Amino acid sequence: MRMTKMVGKRLKEAPSDAVVISHQYTIRGGFARQVAAGIYSILPLGKRIIQKIENIIRQEMDLIEGQEVTLPVVMPRELWEESGRFTSVGPELLRFKDRTEKDMLLGMTHEEAVVHLARSEIFSYKQLPCMLYQIQTKFRDEARSRAGLIRVREFTMKDAYSFHRNQADLEEYYEKCLNSYSKIFKRVGLKNVVIVKADSGMMGGAISHEFMLETPIGEDTLVLCKKCGYSANREVAACKRDYVKPETLLPLTEVETPNFKTIDEVTGFLNKKPTETGKAVFFVGDNNRLIFVLIRGDLDVEESKVKKIALSKDLRPALDDEIKSIGCEPGFAGLLGSGLKDAFVIVDESILQSGNLVVGANKKDYHYLNYNLKRDYTGKFKVADVATVKEGEKCVECNHTLVISRGIEIGNIFQLGVKYSSSMKFKFLDNDQKEKETIMGCYGIGVGRLFASVIEDSHDEFGPIWPISIAPYQVQLNVLNYKKEDVKKVADELYETLKNENIEVLFDDRDEKAGFQFKDADLMGIPLRIILSPKTIEDGEVEFKWRKGGDSIRFKIDQVCTEIKAKIKELEAEVTVKA
Repeated sequence: MRMTKMVGKRLKEAPSDAVVISHQYTIRGGFARQVAAGIYSILPLGKRIIQKIENIIRQEMDLIEGQEVTLPVVMPRELWEESGRFTSVGPELLRFKDRTEKDMLLGMTHEEAVVHLARSEIFSYKQLPCMLYQIQTKFRDEARSRAGLIRVREFTMKDAYSFHRNQADLEEYYEKCLNSYSKIFKRVGLKNVVIVKADSGMMGGAISHEFMLETPIGEDTLVLCKKCGYSANREVAACKRDYVKPETLLPLTEVETPNFKTIDEVTGFLNKKPTETGKAVFFVGDNNRLIFVLIRGDLDVEESKVKKIALSKDLRPALDDEIKSIGCEPGFAGLLGSGLKDAFVIVDESILQSGNLVVGANKKDYHYLNYNLKRDYTGKFKVADVATVKEGEKCVECNHTLVISRGIEIGNIFQLGVKYSSSMKFKFLDNDQKEKETIMGCYGIGVGRLFASVIEDSHDEFGPIWPISIAPYQVQLNVLNYKKEDVKKVADELYETLKNENIEVLFDDRDEKAGFQFKDADLMGIPLRIILSPKTIEDGEVEFKWRKGGDSIRFKIDQVCTEIKAKIKELEAEVTVKA
């Protein structure tokens, strides 16, 4: 491709709202252009990269016997009513009416569509296991699209769905997909990927893993053990904590704490440690149900864990009037003396493992000393780990110190079980001639987000550095003084020679100054660069540079193809996955 013909220009400045590197370089490098919030057009240079990413994904899906399909972008309301998600999913699901006033929606995910297809084609255990996948446009009406292609509204996604006779069959295939994902991310050139245990969220299912690119700009918080490899999204992470149970349970005693409400205020007044206290945290969940959480005073509540325990899609902090409505006193709340018959009570494990605690007395300006849950409270409650894991706490697997990191989610896999097949009546005939519900798995990769993540993982101060496996072109040919007849002749011949040798080459034939060409080249990030100038031609040579840096070298013009093929192989070895 000649640059004089290529659509898409480089920009000196990034948009004012581009605060992350990948967003800046995506726009400045001429890979994409914004149409509206979270909606982008992809330019030819970006499209070539995305096509290569998609081809790698297809190859790995086909290796584990995936079968590619295309599912509809637009679906009728009735399909999502079968699963119950038409009303349960919030405004991120874009609903509309067609010209006949029929309720329709834009697909943000395709479980319903794939079950609708599979149940018409799969009837017998002999057809299982089976995996269908697609690479399809989706739309999720994000309230806060950000960071360019990392969080968008319209996006391209590879989603795959597997179907199984039983849980053991699902688990075996799930491992294949997990390994396949690891290969995909290696092949596209990512270096800092971790696999973490995750919350299944609206997708449902019991087991889920996320593939995260470790980066400071990531939206997700990761809990990692650098010794044994334990890794989890903080939404589901666990840790070991030190608990000291008292040998003697002291008598419950009411004590005045005048206007002292916070843990810091109460511990300072009573000369106690935060670990010797319990605090009440209140939320309002679905159907305005009040949720009461009692947790040790030094710990924070992880809201995602509360959602899962309380089976609540949404959660917000409770207002003082709502807290008072169940007989609790804001700032001095506790389980004793409260009318909690209408509240869902969660007691964190830290309370059960401690004793003689300071807790609210449900009376203004008063707390209790020496509170012991099993002795002092007889109401109903649910025991669960709802605490946030913090930096420096101990690994639940090996007791080593945990570290907190940030990550971009680049892929996720779920063991869905029968969540969709049961509600949508997708059954198969097993070898015992009985109909059984089909067990499902689900596996997703956001293609545009993966594109942006590679930039985050591989760039310098001048632009992206594309891995050879997904680079828009393998080689950039920069020509200085192109208008000179002898230079033009050699450059045109070299360009044709490279093409004839099936080397992907971008030819900068614009006759611009060296500095201008090289800045553009840096922003495009093509891994190999050949420079022709009157001086190198006079010597019968070309200058060669790696985009990733290092000194330039020279080799003879008639050896260019041999040398470039060797450099390509060298780079390919970095992203090759051994069988």
